[in-house]
Amino acid sequence: MQNLLTKLPKTKISPKNHLELPESPGIYIYFKNRLPIYVGKANNLKRRVSSYFSLNLESKTARLMAEAKYISYIKVSSELEALLLEAKLIKDYLPKYNIISKDDKHPLYIQITDEKYPRVITVRKPDLKNVPNLETYGPFPSSTNVKSVLKMIRRIFPYSEHKIGKRGCLYSQIGLCNPCPNDIENIKDQRLKTKTRKVYLRNLKHIKTILDGNIISVKQSLTKEMDIYSKKQDYENAAKERNKIERLEYITNSNTPIEYYIENPNLYEDIREKELSDFKKILNRHGIPLTSLKRIECFDVAHISGANAAASMVTFIDGVPEKSFYRHFKIIQKKGQDDYKSMQEVAERRKKHLSDWGKPNLMIVDGGKGQLSVFLREFEKDGIPVVGLAKRFETLVIPVKNLGTVEIKEYRLPKGRALNVIQRIRDEAHRFARVYHHKLFSRSLFES
Repeated sequence: MQNLLTKLPKTKISPKNHLELPESPGIYIYFKNRLPIYVGKANNLKRRVSSYFSLNLESKTARLMAEAKYISYIKVSSELEALLLEAKLIKDYLPKYNIISKDDKHPLYIQITDEKYPRVITVRKPDLKNVPNLETYGPFPSSTNVKSVLKMIRRIFPYSEHKIGKRGCLYSQIGLCNPCPNDIENIKDQRLKTKTRKVYLRNLKHIKTILDGNIISVKQSLTKEMDIYSKKQDYENAAKERNKIERLEYITNSNTPIEYYIENPNLYEDIREKELSDFKKILNRHGIPLTSLKRIECFDVAHISGANAAASMVTFIDGVPEKSFYRHFKIIQKKGQDDYKSMQEVAERRKKHLSDWGKPNLMIVDGGKGQLSVFLREFEKDGIPVVGLAKRFETLVIPVKNLGTVEIKEYRLPKGRALNVIQRIRDEAHRFARVYHHKLFSRSLFES
């Protein structure tokens, strides 16, 4: 504990210091002198900590803010990491205001039962005595957060909450208890029954490893299984393992065990720096010389059969989203289903704002050669490098000048830090475009 307290920089609490916090997931710690008195998690640190300066605080929160003198925070990459890190720190430090639970309720724990078909259950602290010596994770202050995370995990690794019955449960019909222990017990073929039970137990093993905070180990195990199936030409099961990896990456965006954040509170920044460094090396190696990737912009278009077409521009500074630079574009041209013309419109409108919005070190266009060519024509004279990112196999589409002409070459990105940062930027551009498209679509329904 002392090691972490020494490493964490502490900021004296004032009504304005929360304005300097990042808009990223993480945990925050309130201190009374050198003693941690509260640990909390947030999907957006700035927004969450800002809420503590409201005029209408509950009595317990008001006492916390009267007692707290300093604040520290640790940025992480995902909601899941924030939840696991919060639980780890609460368990290790037992902060005063985490122990005094809201409305005298007890915090929530996750338990894995010791049965033929282990169940994943949630219990309150008084109930721990009823089922002792089980694998227990927590405490988690927010039952809503716990249930949300378990819901995400269950879609990847189905599990059971019920005791053995005579037929498949309701959740088995929607794939959340699959294979269902009830169905397994009804299998007559003993070899098939044993094999199917192993599938269930493997799911539980992965869940335990995730709750321990070692997400990278789960991804490595899934990748190994996928490769084994591929070598056997069992492509159906290989695809299932690949889908699990993709879903797990979607809810984590990181390969980092939570203990690493405790050992190095600046790990988030260190990871981003290494990601950008690896990305820059790839670009330099393929004919795009860059000295800096401090500011990256990414563009994407969203529509349904051309209707309510919208585009997004997201901006990352030092590998981190900077939402004050985000922009939405409502596509004006009539053929909204023509992605090339939509991108042309976006490029022309972005070019008009190089002086007031600023110039990026790199532009990424979500798409292949056609979308890339549109941006190249607009920004080549401005000296702004542009690359495309094709969704198929996560392929980087790179323009290379050769004897006065531009050749397009493709580079399939390997798994690693460079791919992580590019996927994160592209996914954010896609999300932001989709949000605006849905807004336009809802507005059109209302108007009609």
